[in-house]
Amino acid sequence: MGVDTDRVDSLAVDGKRSIKSFVLRGSRLASYQKEALELYTDRFVIPFEEKVLDFNAIYGNDNPVIIEIGFGMGHTTERIATQMPLSNFLGIEVFLNGFSKLLSAAGLKNIQNLRLMRYDAVEVLEKMIGDGTIAGFHIFFPDPWPKKKHHKRRLVQTPFAELLAQKLAPNGYIYCVTDWEEYAYQMLDVFSQIDSLHNPHNGFSPPRSWRPTTGFEEKGMRKNHRISEVWVEKK
Repeated sequence: MGVDTDRVDSLAVDGKRSIKSFVLRGSRLASYQKEALELYTDRFVIPFEEKVLDFNAIYGNDNPVIIEIGFGMGHTTERIATQMPLSNFLGIEVFLNGFSKLLSAAGLKNIQNLRLMRYDAVEVLEKMIGDGTIAGFHIFFPDPWPKKKHHKRRLVQTPFAELLAQKLAPNGYIYCVTDWEEYAYQMLDVFSQIDSLHNPHNGFSPPRSWRPTTGFEEKGMRKNHRISEVWVEKK
């Protein structure tokens, strides 16, 4: 069953509108998803509060932290976190269906280097993430909002890119993947405007071997959409 969730404007370009990216609403969940919320929330979910996170306390180590924004059903997040035990992962997702599915996997498999949040990513970054503390950001197949009148709702825009760069540690990275070619070029343009970031590929990045194919990616390929990868780094 799909999630009954509406999305509204993300970070405002003019700085005047609300920065909330989503309106949170409910979802019909399977019994195992409800059970996961009851059993594993205390262990794996970080509640939103206006307090900067202490990652050493949360994960019990000082390993680098990678944040994934909008992890969907969570299959890719689960695989990457499992394959990279020496990095810590924080997944942020507002859709309760996917959120509870990944929470179930985290609990059943005891993925100790993974934590989840269900909240607006912009507010989390602004109020809970210290500057210069993040090793990487993953943004895989964000909503392309294909109609021109809706482009302002796209996640990757200059104010958001500036916020990501502010939170990155030196040599940290931002890794975006999309099957919407026009959006991919917009991403390249947006990141090129951020002085503290540089693109080591001078264009699109080759695929990373450790990133699994996502469901959105498979749908895009069936439609003959080109998969574009963007990788930029903090200077």
